[in-house]
Amino acid sequence: MRILVVGAGAIGGYFGGRLLQAGQDVTFLVRPKRAAELASSGLAIKSPNGDITLKNPPTIQADALNEKFDVILLSCKAFDLDDAIKSFAPAVGPATSIIPLLNGMLHLDVLDRKFGPERVLGGLCAIAVTLNEKREVVQLTPMQSLGFGERDGRMSDRVKAIAEVFARGNCGAAPSEHVMQDMWEKWVFLASLAAATCLMRTSVGNILAVTGGRDFLLGMLDECSAVATAEGFAPGGPFFQRTRGILTAEGSPMTASMFRDVKAGLPVEADHVIGDLIARADAAKIPVPKLRTAYTHLKAYEKQRAS
Repeated sequence: MRILVVGAGAIGGYFGGRLLQAGQDVTFLVRPKRAAELASSGLAIKSPNGDITLKNPPTIQADALNEKFDVILLSCKAFDLDDAIKSFAPAVGPATSIIPLLNGMLHLDVLDRKFGPERVLGGLCAIAVTLNEKREVVQLTPMQSLGFGERDGRMSDRVKAIAEVFARGNCGAAPSEHVMQDMWEKWVFLASLAAATCLMRTSVGNILAVTGGRDFLLGMLDECSAVATAEGFAPGGPFFQRTRGILTAEGSPMTASMFRDVKAGLPVEADHVIGDLIARADAAKIPVPKLRTAYTHLKAYEKQRAS
Protein backbone atom coordinates (compact mmCIF):
# COMPACT_ATOMS: atom_id res chain seq x y z
CA MET A 1 0.00 0.00 0.00
CA ARG A 2 1.49 3.31 -1.12
CA ILE A 3 0.95 6.12 1.40
CA LEU A 4 1.50 9.81 0.66
CA VAL A 5 1.80 11.98 3.75
CA VAL A 6 1.13 15.61 2.88
CA GLY A 7 3.71 17.53 4.88
CA ALA A 8 6.30 16.39 7.39
CA GLY A 9 5.53 18.80 10.19
CA ALA A 10 4.48 17.79 13.67
CA ILE A 11 1.47 15.58 12.93
CA GLY A 12 2.42 14.34 9.46
CA GLY A 13 6.00 13.80 10.56
CA TYR A 14 4.94 11.81 13.60
CA PHE A 15 2.35 9.46 12.12
CA GLY A 16 4.15 9.16 8.76
CA GLY A 17 7.41 8.56 10.60
CA ARG A 18 5.95 5.79 12.72
CA LEU A 19 4.56 4.08 9.61
CA LEU A 20 7.90 4.44 7.85
CA GLN A 21 9.69 3.08 10.93
CA ALA A 22 7.45 0.01 10.68
CA GLY A 23 8.58 -0.60 7.11
CA GLN A 24 5.55 0.79 5.29
CA ASP A 25 5.72 2.42 1.84
CA VAL A 26 5.55 6.07 2.90
CA THR A 27 6.46 9.18 0.91
CA PHE A 28 6.33 12.71 2.30
CA LEU A 29 5.07 15.49 0.05
CA VAL A 30 7.08 18.51 1.20
CA ARG A 31 8.27 21.95 0.17
CA PRO A 32 11.90 22.45 -0.88
CA LYS A 33 13.06 23.77 2.52
CA ARG A 34 11.64 20.80 4.42
CA ALA A 35 13.02 18.40 1.80
CA ALA A 36 16.50 19.83 2.38
CA GLU A 37 16.14 19.51 6.16
CA LEU A 38 15.08 15.88 5.93
CA ALA A 39 17.87 15.05 3.47
CA SER A 40 20.43 16.63 5.77
CA SER A 41 19.30 15.61 9.25
CA GLY A 42 16.68 12.92 8.68
CA LEU A 43 13.26 12.79 10.30
CA ALA A 44 13.88 12.87 14.04
CA ILE A 45 11.12 11.92 16.48
CA LYS A 46 11.56 12.56 20.21
CA SER A 47 8.82 10.74 22.08
CA PRO A 48 7.84 9.07 25.36
CA ASN A 49 6.95 6.15 23.09
CA GLY A 50 10.51 5.88 21.75
CA ASP A 51 12.97 8.14 19.95
CA ILE A 52 14.07 7.48 16.40
CA THR A 53 15.85 9.26 13.54
CA LEU A 54 14.90 8.08 10.07
CA LYS A 55 17.73 8.84 7.66
CA ASN A 56 16.79 10.12 4.21
CA PRO A 57 13.04 9.54 4.43
CA PRO A 58 11.43 9.34 0.98
CA THR A 59 10.24 12.80 -0.09
CA ILE A 60 8.75 14.33 -3.20
CA GLN A 61 7.88 17.88 -4.20
CA ALA A 62 4.68 18.95 -5.90
CA ASP A 63 6.24 19.65 -9.28
CA ALA A 64 7.50 16.06 -9.48
CA LEU A 65 4.32 14.33 -8.30
CA ASN A 66 2.88 12.30 -11.17
CA GLU A 67 2.05 8.88 -9.67
CA LYS A 68 -1.12 7.71 -7.93
CA PHE A 69 -1.14 6.67 -4.27
CA ASP A 70 -3.46 4.32 -2.39
CA VAL A 71 -3.79 6.49 0.73
CA ILE A 72 -3.23 10.21 1.24
CA LEU A 73 -2.80 11.29 4.86
CA LEU A 74 -3.64 14.98 5.02
CA SER A 75 -2.60 16.90 8.12
CA CYS A 76 -2.31 20.52 7.02
CA LYS A 77 -3.91 23.50 8.76
CA ALA A 78 -7.26 24.64 7.40
CA PHE A 79 -5.84 27.89 6.01
CA ASP A 80 -3.36 25.84 3.94
CA LEU A 81 -5.98 23.44 2.55
CA ASP A 82 -6.36 24.99 -0.90
CA ASP A 83 -2.60 25.00 -1.50
CA ALA A 84 -2.34 21.45 -0.16
CA ILE A 85 -5.06 20.24 -2.54
CA LYS A 86 -3.22 21.75 -5.52
CA SER A 87 -0.03 20.01 -4.45
CA PHE A 88 -1.39 16.48 -3.95
CA ALA A 89 -4.18 16.43 -6.56
CA PRO A 90 -2.01 14.59 -9.17
CA ALA A 91 -1.61 11.71 -6.70
CA VAL A 92 -5.37 11.06 -6.47
CA GLY A 93 -6.61 8.21 -8.64
CA PRO A 94 -9.90 6.29 -8.89
CA ALA A 95 -8.98 4.03 -5.95
CA THR A 96 -7.27 6.60 -3.73
CA SER A 97 -8.52 7.08 -0.16
CA ILE A 98 -7.95 10.49 1.42
CA ILE A 99 -7.76 10.62 5.23
CA PRO A 100 -7.96 14.24 6.41
CA LEU A 101 -6.86 15.00 9.98
CA LEU A 102 -8.03 18.63 10.00
CA ASN A 103 -10.21 20.10 12.72
CA GLY A 104 -13.91 20.79 12.24
CA MET A 105 -15.97 19.79 9.19
CA LEU A 106 -15.58 22.45 6.49
CA HIS A 107 -12.69 20.61 4.85
CA LEU A 108 -14.93 17.63 4.05
CA ASP A 109 -17.08 19.80 1.78
CA VAL A 110 -13.99 21.21 0.05
CA LEU A 111 -12.46 17.77 -0.51
CA ASP A 112 -15.78 16.26 -1.63
CA ARG A 113 -16.22 18.94 -4.29
CA LYS A 114 -12.71 18.44 -5.61
CA PHE A 115 -12.30 14.67 -5.48
CA GLY A 116 -15.77 13.20 -4.87
CA PRO A 117 -17.09 12.01 -1.49
CA GLU A 118 -16.30 8.39 -2.34
CA ARG A 119 -12.58 9.16 -2.02
CA VAL A 120 -12.80 11.07 1.27
CA LEU A 121 -12.87 9.17 4.55
CA GLY A 122 -13.53 10.66 7.94
CA GLY A 123 -10.43 11.11 10.06
CA LEU A 124 -9.09 12.63 13.25
CA CYS A 125 -6.11 12.40 15.55
CA ALA A 126 -5.38 13.15 19.18
CA ILE A 127 -1.75 13.87 19.99
CA ALA A 128 0.33 16.62 21.60
CA VAL A 129 3.22 17.13 19.24
CA THR A 130 5.30 20.02 17.94
CA LEU A 131 8.39 20.89 15.90
CA ASN A 132 11.25 22.24 18.01
CA GLU A 133 13.95 24.72 16.97
CA LYS A 134 16.00 21.84 15.57
CA ARG A 135 13.04 20.87 13.38
CA GLU A 136 12.63 17.63 15.30
CA VAL A 137 9.17 16.16 15.89
CA VAL A 138 8.62 16.26 19.65
CA GLN A 139 5.75 14.35 21.24
CA LEU A 140 4.87 16.04 24.52
CA THR A 141 2.79 13.29 26.18
CA PRO A 142 2.37 9.54 25.55
CA MET A 143 -1.21 10.03 24.29
CA GLN A 144 -1.61 9.17 20.60
CA SER A 145 -4.52 8.10 18.44
CA LEU A 146 -5.44 8.23 14.78
CA GLY A 147 -9.03 7.35 13.85
CA PHE A 148 -10.47 6.88 10.37
CA GLY A 149 -13.46 5.28 8.72
CA GLU A 150 -16.27 5.45 6.21
CA ARG A 151 -18.48 8.42 6.94
CA ASP A 152 -21.62 6.25 6.71
CA GLY A 153 -20.28 3.87 9.36
CA ARG A 154 -19.59 0.87 7.13
CA MET A 155 -16.54 -1.25 7.91
CA SER A 156 -15.51 -1.45 4.26
CA ASP A 157 -12.78 -3.58 2.73
CA ARG A 158 -10.62 -0.51 2.12
CA VAL A 159 -10.89 0.60 5.73
CA LYS A 160 -9.95 -2.91 6.89
CA ALA A 161 -6.94 -2.90 4.56
CA ILE A 162 -5.80 0.53 5.76
CA ALA A 163 -6.31 -0.54 9.38
CA GLU A 164 -4.09 -3.58 8.91
CA VAL A 165 -1.26 -1.45 7.51
CA PHE A 166 -1.62 1.42 9.98
CA ALA A 167 -1.73 -0.92 12.98
CA ARG A 168 1.89 -1.87 12.27
CA GLY A 169 2.93 1.71 12.97
CA ASN A 170 2.28 1.37 16.71
CA CYS A 171 0.86 4.90 16.79
CA GLY A 172 -2.65 4.32 18.10
CA ALA A 173 -4.23 4.06 14.65
CA ALA A 174 -7.61 2.30 14.54
CA PRO A 175 -10.70 2.20 12.32
CA SER A 176 -13.99 3.60 13.54
CA GLU A 177 -17.58 2.71 12.69
CA HIS A 178 -18.71 6.08 14.09
CA VAL A 179 -16.03 8.39 12.77
CA MET A 180 -18.40 11.32 12.21
CA GLN A 181 -19.49 11.21 15.85
CA ASP A 182 -15.82 11.03 16.83
CA MET A 183 -15.02 14.06 14.67
CA TRP A 184 -17.90 16.09 16.09
CA GLU A 185 -16.95 15.26 19.65
CA LYS A 186 -13.36 16.31 19.03
CA TRP A 187 -14.62 19.53 17.44
CA VAL A 188 -16.82 20.30 20.45
CA PHE A 189 -13.91 19.80 22.84
CA LEU A 190 -11.40 21.69 20.70
CA ALA A 191 -13.72 24.62 20.00
CA SER A 192 -14.69 24.93 23.67
CA LEU A 193 -11.06 24.91 24.79
CA ALA A 194 -9.83 27.17 21.97
CA ALA A 195 -12.61 29.73 22.28
CA ALA A 196 -12.22 29.92 26.06
CA THR A 197 -8.44 30.06 26.36
CA CYS A 198 -8.00 32.41 23.39
CA LEU A 199 -10.66 34.81 24.62
CA MET A 200 -9.31 34.84 28.17
CA ARG A 201 -5.68 34.60 27.03
CA THR A 202 -4.80 32.11 29.75
CA SER A 203 -5.07 28.51 30.92
CA VAL A 204 -8.08 26.52 32.09
CA GLY A 205 -6.78 26.62 35.66
CA ASN A 206 -6.48 30.40 35.69
CA ILE A 207 -9.97 30.82 34.25
CA LEU A 208 -11.41 28.50 36.91
CA ALA A 209 -9.64 30.42 39.65
CA VAL A 210 -11.62 33.63 39.07
CA THR A 211 -15.22 34.56 39.74
CA GLY A 212 -17.46 33.25 36.97
CA GLY A 213 -14.70 31.19 35.38
CA ARG A 214 -16.33 27.79 35.82
CA ASP A 215 -19.67 29.02 34.48
CA PHE A 216 -17.89 30.61 31.54
CA LEU A 217 -16.06 27.39 30.60
CA LEU A 218 -19.10 25.16 30.97
CA GLY A 219 -21.23 27.71 29.13
CA MET A 220 -18.82 27.55 26.20
CA LEU A 221 -19.06 23.75 26.24
CA ASP A 222 -22.87 23.94 26.34
CA GLU A 223 -22.97 26.24 23.29
CA CYS A 224 -20.70 23.99 21.23
CA SER A 225 -22.60 20.88 22.33
CA ALA A 226 -25.93 22.44 21.35
CA VAL A 227 -24.70 22.97 17.79
CA ALA A 228 -23.47 19.35 17.55
CA THR A 229 -26.83 18.13 18.87
CA ALA A 230 -28.69 20.16 16.26
CA GLU A 231 -26.53 18.53 13.57
CA GLY A 232 -27.46 15.05 14.85
CA PHE A 233 -24.24 14.31 16.76
CA ALA A 234 -25.12 15.00 20.38
CA PRO A 235 -22.06 14.65 22.62
CA GLY A 236 -22.64 12.42 25.59
CA GLY A 237 -21.52 9.51 27.70
CA PRO A 238 -17.83 9.07 28.55
CA PHE A 239 -16.75 11.78 26.09
CA PHE A 240 -18.88 14.48 27.66
CA GLN A 241 -17.91 13.54 31.20
CA ARG A 242 -14.22 13.46 30.25
CA THR A 243 -14.41 16.83 28.50
CA ARG A 244 -16.31 18.39 31.38
CA GLY A 245 -13.66 17.04 33.73
CA ILE A 246 -10.84 18.55 31.66
CA LEU A 247 -12.55 21.94 31.59
CA THR A 248 -13.13 21.94 35.34
CA ALA A 249 -9.73 20.64 36.51
CA GLU A 250 -8.54 23.20 39.04
CA GLY A 251 -4.97 24.34 38.52
CA SER A 252 -4.85 22.87 35.00
CA PRO A 253 -2.16 24.43 32.79
CA MET A 254 -4.04 23.34 29.66
CA THR A 255 -4.47 25.76 26.78
CA ALA A 256 -5.50 25.19 23.18
CA SER A 257 -2.89 25.06 20.44
CA MET A 258 -4.79 27.95 18.86
CA PHE A 259 -4.01 30.07 21.93
CA ARG A 260 -0.35 29.15 21.65
CA ASP A 261 -0.47 30.18 17.99
CA VAL A 262 -1.96 33.55 18.98
CA LYS A 263 0.83 34.08 21.51
CA ALA A 264 3.40 33.27 18.83
CA GLY A 265 1.79 35.60 16.28
CA LEU A 266 0.93 32.73 13.93
CA PRO A 267 -2.12 32.17 11.69
CA VAL A 268 -5.15 30.59 13.37
CA GLU A 269 -8.12 28.51 12.24
CA ALA A 270 -10.75 30.98 13.44
CA ASP A 271 -13.18 30.39 10.59
CA HIS A 272 -12.78 26.63 10.44
CA VAL A 273 -12.99 25.88 14.19
CA ILE A 274 -15.20 28.68 15.55
CA GLY A 275 -16.79 30.51 12.63
CA ASP A 276 -18.33 27.40 11.10
CA LEU A 277 -19.92 26.45 14.43
CA ILE A 278 -21.51 29.90 14.56
CA ALA A 279 -22.82 29.53 11.00
CA ARG A 280 -24.40 26.21 11.92
CA ALA A 281 -25.83 27.72 15.09
CA ASP A 282 -27.42 30.50 13.04
CA ALA A 283 -28.98 27.94 10.69
CA ALA A 284 -30.45 26.10 13.68
CA LYS A 285 -31.43 29.35 15.46
CA ILE A 286 -29.27 28.49 18.48
CA PRO A 287 -27.90 31.43 20.50
CA VAL A 288 -24.12 31.24 20.97
CA PRO A 289 -23.05 34.57 22.50
CA LYS A 290 -19.82 33.29 24.05
CA LEU A 291 -18.69 31.75 20.77
CA ARG A 292 -19.52 34.99 18.95
CA THR A 293 -17.37 37.02 21.32
CA ALA A 294 -14.47 34.57 20.98
CA TYR A 295 -14.79 34.66 17.19
CA THR A 296 -14.77 38.47 17.09
CA HIS A 297 -11.67 38.40 19.28
CA LEU A 298 -9.90 35.98 16.92
CA LYS A 299 -10.90 37.90 13.78
CA ALA A 300 -9.58 41.10 15.37
CA TYR A 301 -6.32 39.27 16.03
CA GLU A 302 -6.20 38.18 12.38
CA LYS A 303 -6.84 41.77 11.26
CA GLN A 304 -4.07 43.08 13.49
CA ARG A 305 -1.70 40.37 12.29
CA ALA A 306 -2.41 41.16 8.63
CA SER A 307 -1.70 44.86 9.12
